[in-house]
Amino acid sequence: MKKLLYIITAIVILSISEGKAQDPQLSQYYACPLYLAPSFAGSTSGSRVVMNYRNQWPAINVAYQTYAVSFDHYFPAQTSGMGLFFNKDVAGSANLSTTNIGLQYTYNIKLTPQWYMRPALQMQISQRKIDFEKLIFYEQLTFSQILPINSEAETLEKISYMDFTFSLMAFGVNEWAGIVFTHMNKPNESLQGHIAEIPGQFKFFGGKKFSHNKLVNAENERSVTASFLYKSQKKFDQLDIGMYWARKPIVLGFWYRGIPGFKHYAPGFGNHDAVSFMAGYHLPEVKIGYSYDFTVSRLVGRSGGSHEISIIYEFFQNQKAKGRKKVIVPCPKF
Repeated sequence: MKKLLYIITAIVILSISEGKAQDPQLSQYYACPLYLAPSFAGSTSGSRVVMNYRNQWPAINVAYQTYAVSFDHYFPAQTSGMGLFFNKDVAGSANLSTTNIGLQYTYNIKLTPQWYMRPALQMQISQRKIDFEKLIFYEQLTFSQILPINSEAETLEKISYMDFTFSLMAFGVNEWAGIVFTHMNKPNESLQGHIAEIPGQFKFFGGKKFSHNKLVNAENERSVTASFLYKSQKKFDQLDIGMYWARKPIVLGFWYRGIPGFKHYAPGFGNHDAVSFMAGYHLPEVKIGYSYDFTVSRLVGRSGGSHEISIIYEFFQNQKAKGRKKVIVPCPKF
């Protein structure tokens, strides 16, 4: 039985290595703004550092873990923002990982006294690799021992490539919407010297804030915010839809992930994944959030859900530029 598990594990890992990539999944997508869209670079009135960690399906041994760190800054005199980000996604017992380091630039365009637009570009360097020593192939298995790996199998190696993203976002005092085109150049990520292009991904996001006391972005703001995120990559798509309730310093959130009733990838496999619950706390310069995903797909009771933590530090927020109005995107922080 143990050898059978070795064989299954090897087949799954090799299938992942030669298959199409799965971009990291984040429930607190607004708490990782530079990953959601380059247009969020410089979307505060000063500087910001963001740290994120996600542990997906912990009941499945070393399933998915995601780490992200980013820094961005707004330049009021140039009405521009720049961002630098790092993220790493690790999957499986053989540590199949993808590491991304990217640079972003966005420009703020005033459309009307109340509406703005932010086109943005992103250039990133990505590296994909696997811990080859932890792989076990079927030809290594015998009734008495696991044989050393042969030289033919050692064709697996790490690979690096460039990746490009474009985004466009429009926003007003209480509304925002944007589109993102990721993997525009469809880079090859094969670990075996074959062609394995990453399919282009399309994102469409937006939302609206309803302020109870009409103190938008104020420290004593009370509001309810509705938001959505739709993603499509090749034949797969996903919709996150939910709401945030904020009475600063406390923020609570709830989302549903899936498109039930509209699409099934296979008989018996509906397009629904999880419901997410979030709690956040605002300090003067720091925002801390935690969310838990409760699985509602056929993995319910087996995945252990998902845990996600975010920390946002905003500073140097009192910049002034002659004749320039402070412009802040009204989206949630988590």
